[in-house]
Amino acid sequence: MRQYPQAHRDPIVETLHGIAVADPYRWLEDPAIEPTQAWVAAEASLLADAASAWTSRSHWRRRMAELLAAGGVSTPIWRGARRFFLRRAGDQQHAVLLTVDADGSERVLLDPMVIDPEGLTTLDAWQPSPDGTLLAYQLSHGGSEESTLWVARVDDMAVIEAPIDRTRYSPVAWLGDSSGFYYVRRLHPSLVPDGEAQYHRRVLLHRIGTDAETADVEVFGAGQVITNYYDVTVSRDGRWLSISASEGTAPRNDLWWADLASGDPAAPALVPIQVGVDAQTWIHADRDGTAYVFTDLDAPRGRILTAPAHDPRPEQWRELIPEHPESVLERFVVLHGDLPEPELIAVWTTHTVASMTAHDARTGAAKRTLTLPGVGTIVGLTERWDGGHELWYAYTDHTTPAAVWRYDATTDAHELWAAPPGTVDVPSVHTRLVTYRSSDGTEVRMFVISPTDGPDRPRPTILYGYGGFGVSLEPAFSATKLAWVEAGGVYAVANIRGGGEEGEAWHRDGMLANKQHSFDDFIAAAEWLIAEGWTTPAQCSISGGSNGGLLVGAAMTQRPDLFAAVVCEAALLDMVRYERFGLGATWNVEYGSAERAEEFAWLAAYSPYHHVTDGTAYPATLITAFDGDSRVDPMHARKMCAALQHAQAADRDILLRTEGDVGHGARSLDRTIDLVADVLAFTAHWTGLEVDGA
Repeated sequence: MRQYPQAHRDPIVETLHGIAVADPYRWLEDPAIEPTQAWVAAEASLLADAASAWTSRSHWRRRMAELLAAGGVSTPIWRGARRFFLRRAGDQQHAVLLTVDADGSERVLLDPMVIDPEGLTTLDAWQPSPDGTLLAYQLSHGGSEESTLWVARVDDMAVIEAPIDRTRYSPVAWLGDSSGFYYVRRLHPSLVPDGEAQYHRRVLLHRIGTDAETADVEVFGAGQVITNYYDVTVSRDGRWLSISASEGTAPRNDLWWADLASGDPAAPALVPIQVGVDAQTWIHADRDGTAYVFTDLDAPRGRILTAPAHDPRPEQWRELIPEHPESVLERFVVLHGDLPEPELIAVWTTHTVASMTAHDARTGAAKRTLTLPGVGTIVGLTERWDGGHELWYAYTDHTTPAAVWRYDATTDAHELWAAPPGTVDVPSVHTRLVTYRSSDGTEVRMFVISPTDGPDRPRPTILYGYGGFGVSLEPAFSATKLAWVEAGGVYAVANIRGGGEEGEAWHRDGMLANKQHSFDDFIAAAEWLIAEGWTTPAQCSISGGSNGGLLVGAAMTQRPDLFAAVVCEAALLDMVRYERFGLGATWNVEYGSAERAEEFAWLAAYSPYHHVTDGTAYPATLITAFDGDSRVDPMHARKMCAALQHAQAADRDILLRTEGDVGHGARSLDRTIDLVADVLAFTAHWTGLEVDGA
């Protein structure tokens, strides 16, 4: 048995809603104290020692670099004759923002590596003005995701105003004349109670050429729920303002609408469209005066309605495209141009596989099904800002790097618009979509990617899942999956409840009181893979990050006998205290709150940290944490690691990988490769995957 760093256990027991809750490693919540720092340093030494036995690390680093050499390219964002897009060459650390001017010349606008040669600065978001002359963009550093908003002239990228801070997750909605924009900013920390600096957002109007600190006008947000997130849009003709408010990550929103032509943009006359309704609703105002309403109200798979833009209240709604019984409506665009009648192009997913259909935009009548490049996923859907008969989309699947395609509605023709800039030797793999039953009989889908068409013999397997926040795991090119399968393993992706793969009802059947369904579905996926001969408990590993880290944490504490190895990344693991850290308070609409007795009972029933049992033979476990993570606090990883090391009864490693200057989201290419190489080397070591040449 490996000797683990000493972590003292404090006799902390709290009584919550009549239940005694032990928390012996609470001291590990504080990263600033010497005992925590010493323990983390000792864990780093332990990891280095254990990793010396992972013989395949160099193989994974090399293969990941080769597969990621494809690079990437995004769909174009048009402003007049000028277009903006992202591209990453195979050897670039971050994607670069470029523009193609009216004369066809291409220019780099923003390169994060020029801004910060250390690679620690990320481009979080960007939005050009309607006339294409100005660019609003957001940068953050060290993985913090604490965006600062900048404005520059596109012609020379000269910054024209002082940057605006506290704009994390802020949309930018330009006024139609490009004279200013609406955005979202948190109140200054001095104006809010301690511990609430991440909340208290407001919608503001900023005018170009004015001082944001003194001249910006608050348009909306006072008196609302402090954990609200806001989205704000202005229609393409500059007339209609939409403001949406969601309590944290709740799958519902309130919605207001205003006519900017009838008053001062700094004091819009907001009309409530949906307030206090348990549904998600958005409005797209077309240039012809039609409002297209996208909603899951009474339609968990989504539907589209229309109303006059001057009065899009629910009593004016007319159903245009009804809910489909099997497919989920994902997004749409309306095309005009040289068409006899406007056409609405809708993107659907059926068990995560995308399709596109064309409809009469006035009647909703189906006209045709578009032929896509393959059986996979549509990422992004853009058209010209000033209208037209073209659209652009990115297509990807398990073996195809995302490429941008152009569709012409006048000819019903697709053409490759922009391929990834690099070339890559994609290994030959087999992909199948299977159906299995969870413990309560619910049918669940899963992709199985393997070296052979069927289970020729049990193989080392990675089972991956997420199952939360309505997020769908759709087919997409993944260097990690391909490298693992090429080496002889099996990679499975389970589309469990809590995700959005089957619509909002599927999401809600895996949240709040129903969260155990997510874990049951995932455990059933592993049992199916074993029963069908794809793998064995001695070869089966599970992997997940963030909410997916909670998933694998719960699965390993509920069924430690089922897995050989676990990779738990940036995970939520202490579900009794999660609301006190990071952005946790915005997620109680997904999980529940420990402040309320009934919801505490849900959380306590599965909280992985609280279900670690002494003397249990746990799988080999690698827990990753990122010091810059401002979403999921690394305290979860530290406490879980200490608890598992204390409890472990098997001769299998429990390890913590802590990394500085990165966070929950984007990171540089080299750091991505290093992380994945460690994860795959650890997994291969504990599942018995032998890599040629390792």
